[in-house]
Amino acid sequence: MARFPHVASFFLFLTKLSIGQREVTVQKGPLFRAEGYPISIGCNVTGHQGPSEQHFQWSVYLPTAPTQEIQIISTKDDTFSYVLYAKRVKSREIYVERVQGNSVFLHISKLQMKDTGEYECFTPNTDEKYYGTYNAKTNLIDFTLLPGPLFTKRFAAGDVRLDKLGVTTFRLSMGRLQPSDQGQLFCEATEWIQDPDETWTSITKKQTDQTTLRVQPAVRDFQVNIRAENTVPEGKSLELVCLVMGGGQNPHLQGTWFFNDVEMAHIDAGGVLDLKKNYQERASQGQLQVSKLSPKSFFLKIFSVGPEDEGAYRCVVAEVTRAQMGSWQVLQKKQSPDSFVRLWKQAARNVAVSTKNRQQAVWEGEALTLLCKADGAENLLTVAWWHVPQNQTQPVFVAGMEQDGTVKLGASYGELDNLRNARLEKMDWATFQLEIASTTIADSGMYECRVSERTRSQARDQSWTQKVSITVKPLESSLQVSLMSRQPQVKLTNTFDLSCIARVGYSDFKVPFTMTWQFQPARSRTFDLLLQITHNGTIEWGSCLPQFQRKTKISQASFHSRLLIHDATEEEAGVYQCKVDVYDRNSLHTNSPVRASATSHPLRITVTLPESNLKVNSSSQVQEISINSNTDIECSILSQSPGNLQLVVTWYFSPISTDAAWLKILEVDQNHVVKYGDEFQTTRRKQKFHAEKVSRDLFQLHILNMEDSDQGKYRCAVDEWLWSANSTWHKLGGQTSGLTELKLRPTGSKVRVSKVSQTENASEHSEVTICCSLEGAVGPASLLSVRWYLHRDSRSKMLVHLQHDGLLEYGEEGLRRRLHSYRSSATDFVLALHRVEMEDAGEYWCKVAEWQLHGNPSKWVSHASDESQPAVLRVLSSEPNFPSRICSSAPLVYFLFICPFVILVFLLMSLLCLYWKAKKLSALSLSMQKEQSLWVNLKGAGGRTTNRMGDYGEDN
Repeated sequence: MARFPHVASFFLFLTKLSIGQREVTVQKGPLFRAEGYPISIGCNVTGHQGPSEQHFQWSVYLPTAPTQEIQIISTKDDTFSYVLYAKRVKSREIYVERVQGNSVFLHISKLQMKDTGEYECFTPNTDEKYYGTYNAKTNLIDFTLLPGPLFTKRFAAGDVRLDKLGVTTFRLSMGRLQPSDQGQLFCEATEWIQDPDETWTSITKKQTDQTTLRVQPAVRDFQVNIRAENTVPEGKSLELVCLVMGGGQNPHLQGTWFFNDVEMAHIDAGGVLDLKKNYQERASQGQLQVSKLSPKSFFLKIFSVGPEDEGAYRCVVAEVTRAQMGSWQVLQKKQSPDSFVRLWKQAARNVAVSTKNRQQAVWEGEALTLLCKADGAENLLTVAWWHVPQNQTQPVFVAGMEQDGTVKLGASYGELDNLRNARLEKMDWATFQLEIASTTIADSGMYECRVSERTRSQARDQSWTQKVSITVKPLESSLQVSLMSRQPQVKLTNTFDLSCIARVGYSDFKVPFTMTWQFQPARSRTFDLLLQITHNGTIEWGSCLPQFQRKTKISQASFHSRLLIHDATEEEAGVYQCKVDVYDRNSLHTNSPVRASATSHPLRITVTLPESNLKVNSSSQVQEISINSNTDIECSILSQSPGNLQLVVTWYFSPISTDAAWLKILEVDQNHVVKYGDEFQTTRRKQKFHAEKVSRDLFQLHILNMEDSDQGKYRCAVDEWLWSANSTWHKLGGQTSGLTELKLRPTGSKVRVSKVSQTENASEHSEVTICCSLEGAVGPASLLSVRWYLHRDSRSKMLVHLQHDGLLEYGEEGLRRRLHSYRSSATDFVLALHRVEMEDAGEYWCKVAEWQLHGNPSKWVSHASDESQPAVLRVLSSEPNFPSRICSSAPLVYFLFICPFVILVFLLMSLLCLYWKAKKLSALSLSMQKEQSLWVNLKGAGGRTTNRMGDYGEDN
């Protein structure tokens, strides 16, 4: 057990387990050991029934087969071991040591790399029923020691070794030092990260500080010296140490003390003390002590020095060795120079006053520590501290201490809630320390220490004083805060840091402070709270960046706060600043107000995408494929960017047609989801084209049952996408591969489509037909299919496909009601457009493919194809102009032609009517004139007459 002290604590822990059910425990892992070193694993069972001596069975589960149990050794069955361990168990390289009836150790004397695994300790059941646990496991691990070329032999001999004490702690041991070992020693550690392809990449490397190793030559010669105070006050103790310098590593030494050339005491190499007669009595009264402090030091102490102890002291040291008869034989002997001891006579004391840090100026809020030290012989002293404020003459009592240690504080320093709370301590018999916890400007001035002493021969105290001037500097005008970062321009997902440092003038100072971090997003004009580290240690998080807390490491020292932000995203881009609020030293207990505040300059952090290192093979090639065979097209990645990246691979196809556009076949996105293009959504095309990721750097497009329509050019487009901590994909860059052209080997079949150009004019909303004709008929074993295309506005699209089996497939479902394709004869195909619209104008052409049966079982395969010349369709607008609107309406035409005749007849009738009325009026007027003439004649004959038209006088 003495060889394994760490195991003792393991069993001490096990004794504390409760009894009542069986419980098996082993040492907690993982356990780290090096190849070639021993290991001992303890196992204990408690709470069991049956015999006190329990049996144990040890097994291991190796990393190569983590579910397969391999039996090692058993206390019950000698044949328990598997062949893998039987030889080592038989040779006692592996064995079990029973410590108690219920406790054992598994010992492996010399570990091998294959011993890495999960070790299981099992205890067979001796209980009346199964109750509890009957096994426990621990892991034994990640390693082989590889010595340098200069240390190979010494490593094999065990003089150089490296032990792993924990996950991050290693210890180097070197025995039998040699002169060549002298120099600088340091440890270098490397951190590794595992990429998705399970390869390990070094990401950081650091070294410890160097340690100087000096190897002194082994010499047996030594020197002797005495260390002692030459002047000692009467009645005080005298201590002398005899030191041996040099000599061997573990010499046998004996020492002899002499006083004024007379032997006092002798200690032999075995530690036996021999005091001379004159000193035996003083030793028995406790006034004298002689001992050996270490293998190379001897000690002499006289507890109360008197005049008889003044004189010369000397020590003699002899190196001895055991003779054959057991006696000590002297090898060499050395003596020290004489050390003269004199009694010190009391004289006047000197008092020295200083600050603890040797500075006579402190910052407001800092602690002020003053030391008052008296010299001379040790005695009981009284001390008093006084303060003369700046620009004043009257001293103020601060604190005092009596000889018995009683402390008295001044009126303005003794209150617990006072910011200037003072404390007076006695550091030793002659040193007194005054501390003012938190200074203010009023604490500037002169401080005086007054030391008093009373002796038996004096009737009154003797006093000595000393002064020191102290200046308390204000904080507000000198507090400066700076903010910096080693990576103001950080790449996405990388780590950046922010350091906020507060200074007063050019020095660091130590008072409570609150550090407030603020953040202004890129598109904001105001700062938001990021986090606040209060002066009492509490961390309060703001809400502006919710993810900031889980990805930020905070480290804080005296007026230095550092944020280490991992996995940078665009959300962390913006302006940062920090603010420092300074408090009193005792603010943790008094909730004192802020003494001073300062804010740093703003610091902008930009987050950019890392540069893409993606390179795709751009070489082109031509493949000639047999009809109905399968082929593969490769997309090779030459280099990729490091990090948490995913590739999006898109495959494109361009038919043989000279003006054919690139069609998207399929895309494999970041989540490995396959998405087919618009022209490849049919079941037949999805079955024909498949994508596969062969390796990290190689992608393939599989094309099944190659046919005529598959001829053309193929390429892949690869894009790098970076996954950030805010669950967003970012495109770093992309590249396109070279072209792979697929051609069919000639089969003898050929289709010829008429190349006659056509131009058709059609009115809007009318019907039109476009024809596509073959120059000759195909054989009886062939079938034909036709595809109709439209090119308009620099874009081509497939309208309708009349398949070889007569089925119609439309490019868009909405075209079904307006388009129809049919075969009018053995060599003629027709595209009919119903109710032509303006957007139907453009260039139409057909592509005719020949199909034949192939394979076993046979199936229809496209052999050859040909395209027609474009047929131009012009659509005339049906929107009418003014004359056409008139001509297109029959009632309006009738109205415009008949209405003038009606008006003319009406005018003629009106004129005739006017003429008849005018004639009638003329006749009536004439008749009246005749009648008037008659009445005039009668009047002349006599009297007055009355006219029918009225009464007229003579004037009329």
